[in-house]
Amino acid sequence: MMKVGDRVPLELGGEAEITQLLGQGGQGAVYRASYRGRDYALKMYFTKKLKNPAMFRENLQRLCEDGSSSPAFVMPLMMTADTSEGFGFLMELIPPEYAPFSDILNARVKFSGLYSIVNAAIKITSAFRELHNSGRSYQDLNDGGFFIRPTDGDVLICDCDNIAPYGENLGIAGKPGYMAPEIVRGEKAPDKLTDRYSLAVVLFRLLLRGDPLEGGRVLKSVCLTEDAERRHYGYEPMFVYDPSDDSNRPVRGVHNNIIKFWRIMPDYIRDAFTVSFTDGLFQPEKRLIEKQWLDILVRMRGDICACTCGAQGFISGSERDPDGKVVCPCGTHYQPPLALHLGKQRILLFDGAKLFNDDVECIGEVVRNKVNPGLFGLKNLSGEAWSFTLPNGQEKTAAPGSAVPVFNGTRLDIGGVPGEINGEI
Repeated sequence: MMKVGDRVPLELGGEAEITQLLGQGGQGAVYRASYRGRDYALKMYFTKKLKNPAMFRENLQRLCEDGSSSPAFVMPLMMTADTSEGFGFLMELIPPEYAPFSDILNARVKFSGLYSIVNAAIKITSAFRELHNSGRSYQDLNDGGFFIRPTDGDVLICDCDNIAPYGENLGIAGKPGYMAPEIVRGEKAPDKLTDRYSLAVVLFRLLLRGDPLEGGRVLKSVCLTEDAERRHYGYEPMFVYDPSDDSNRPVRGVHNNIIKFWRIMPDYIRDAFTVSFTDGLFQPEKRLIEKQWLDILVRMRGDICACTCGAQGFISGSERDPDGKVVCPCGTHYQPPLALHLGKQRILLFDGAKLFNDDVECIGEVVRNKVNPGLFGLKNLSGEAWSFTLPNGQEKTAAPGSAVPVFNGTRLDIGGVPGEINGEI
């Protein structure tokens, strides 16, 4: 271990001065360090804990040179010079407004709403799609690698030192509960397909706040020993909502989050997780690819609706009364809002609804008319003007900062993508 005030030489010249210990794990320690007038995170390795230090260092050097496939990854920036203390690298610090995923799972940090949760899922999935398209895999997806901004769902992914090209393994298997069953059984090394299993686990934990394989059968293991973990996560894994076997169902009083959120999830989300944790457990090629998850998650975001009480839910998973009105848990029955059909997206236009582009940037928001609060408009938050045609045929333009009236039959063009507002849900 190094101490405050120690200096570490960098390959590109100069020295980084350690100012604070940020944390440590099995492979090494992370410090706050000052380098040429800026603060960075400095990760130094316990070289004796690495299976192949030379190979590990070579991969780090390659990561510094190649950079990131996505801005979500907090990649190594520059290597330290070899010293008696070992080696390491500098990377950007995680801004304070980003919370560890573990704090979200433990309910120490809460999201601002459903948009932020689903956006986080989209950001994570998109980042791994770009990584896999670059010919690399992450190899160690778990709750310790993600930092999420709860106000809007933006994501930063650290622990990127295990990223490697397909076919290379740096000796890291992963974290129990996140590893694919074939890794737990010791049958293969991490790759793109095992990443996809771990991604499904991350998404399940994000959306349902629980372990997809931990139900009543797992609880019977009073102490989850290594042998019990290998059995439950490797040799005899079973999804808590396996449609053909109910022996591992969530237990009320223990798995309340899963029970609560599973009930309100849209059918297509439940189906996606069912495939991931039944066929996908033992047939890696059956696991959903990132593009499939992205299509599902964008659809899910478009399913978000809200009651006048402020409670948000998903229109596809909501209870309806005989008149087709949505029944809110508060007891209110409300008419489903009009929807904007824009390209392949469909967005429900309730008060406060948000419209996003492909980069998960908010480009529009439904607001109340200041003169007549009973009327709504889709405010243009993008940097470009939108053209639209009212139901009476009048053509207009909504400059940035102005709004398109939310009327049934309004047609509009946003960034070259045609759309229409109507009552089709």
